[in-house]
Amino acid sequence: MPQVLLTKASDGADGTELLPGLFVSEECTERLKQLNTRQIGISSVFYGTFPKAQNVIWVSVNFKTLLSWGPKPVNYSYTVEFNKRGEDDQRSPLCIQTSETECDLTTELNDLKGSYTADVLSEPMRGVISDLTEFPHTTSTPFSPYQDTAIGKPDFKIKVSDDQRKITLYVTDIPTALFDEKKQRLTIRDIFKDELQYKVTYRKAKSSGKKEKFSATSEIELTNLDKGESYCFNVQAYILSRSANKQLGELSHVQCSPEDSTSIFEEYSLTVIAVAILGIIVIISLVIAVTVVCCKRQQKARRRGKEGLPLNAI
Repeated sequence: MPQVLLTKASDGADGTELLPGLFVSEECTERLKQLNTRQIGISSVFYGTFPKAQNVIWVSVNFKTLLSWGPKPVNYSYTVEFNKRGEDDQRSPLCIQTSETECDLTTELNDLKGSYTADVLSEPMRGVISDLTEFPHTTSTPFSPYQDTAIGKPDFKIKVSDDQRKITLYVTDIPTALFDEKKQRLTIRDIFKDELQYKVTYRKAKSSGKKEKFSATSEIELTNLDKGESYCFNVQAYILSRSANKQLGELSHVQCSPEDSTSIFEEYSLTVIAVAILGIIVIISLVIAVTVVCCKRQQKARRRGKEGLPLNAI
């Protein structure tokens, strides 16, 4: 293998700095570029810099957390380093010298209430060395899973009471991307515990006026409703401890209770129905009586008119 002469730093030293204060002459640098790659066990040597990652953002829903960035690398790769505030940098094994533009850090952010930042480093591809001593990097904004992950839309079922004046919503606590020590999937209730509430927005199916109700449990009762009316509901998670713009989760799909077509006997008591029928009979009887009286009076008036006429007029 050709020998390379190293020199210590001096005023006006020329060449490539391999270590602080240690330089390779220009002639030796050229010889390094021309070395047979099989002799030194690498694919190639890269001279120059790499583009910085752009648009580094956290994408997190139900504690499934990805770090995303761009652009797609050409002839270089990305490595992700992350750290919890006050602690050393760490690397995810799946995000070292990768050609991907996202990194799944779901299982790496173990302290859900901790605050994390990440750096995306632009590095040479695997098997390539570079003359850079520090690689270009872009730093993310801070991210806390507990405070910042978006909460998805919940599912729920509707049950109408027998008297049709109460509706109960049974909300399914949303499953997350996290698991406990027994490999059981955690729900948002397991994580937020008493801080989790549900906000219900509801209205009559034939009306635009809305009402709201907050519930600390997943079983939500709505009482004093109008009997037989159809009501429509939206449900969303509500985390009081979060900042105002992140307290509410995604709004669920609209669901409506069935509209009941009750018979008149179910809607009113027998007494009310009997009084109504009697009133109708009385009104009809009065109309008939008045009609009969009027007819008789007209007939009498005609007879009297005929009796008063002279014989020659008959």
